[in-house]
Amino acid sequence: MSLKDSLAEDLKAAMRAGDEVRKTTLRLLLTAITRAEVPGEDDPAAARQTLDDEQVLTVIGSQAKQRRQSIEAFKKAGRDDLVQREQLELDVLQAYLPAQLTREDIAAEARKIMDETGARSPADKGKVMPVLMKRIGDRADGRMVNEVVTELLSGSAS
Repeated sequence: MSLKDSLAEDLKAAMRAGDEVRKTTLRLLLTAITRAEVPGEDDPAAARQTLDDEQVLTVIGSQAKQRRQSIEAFKKAGRDDLVQREQLELDVLQAYLPAQLTREDIAAEARKIMDETGARSPADKGKVMPVLMKRIGDRADGRMVNEVVTELLSGSAS
């Protein structure tokens, strides 16, 4: 069963269980996946494509990123009710994503790449980031990866 089929089955289960947050989140996610499958207006002759599991994970990751950004914005605005709702939706989405790397795991991988590339100063960040992001993929937030690499290259982390 594909990940998309699994999401559809989970939506049905959430509807039967009356789990409103899960139901709404999965509906929004399946809509985002469908939109990603439809070709853009700039290429009307293109056929609709079916996303594979890796592409579906990318859509889930982008939806999770949107939720994290919304949480930050709502915190700044003092809207704790909306923060809580977005956090619940984020929790639903994260259940479908691969386990996220910890800060320590990111730092360990970054150190390996720094040794491989000979990167030692903040000016060498361009040598480390592309290789690191390719290795870890969607298993870590890009902002956290950037912070860790910056700390390591500036010498403020051991």
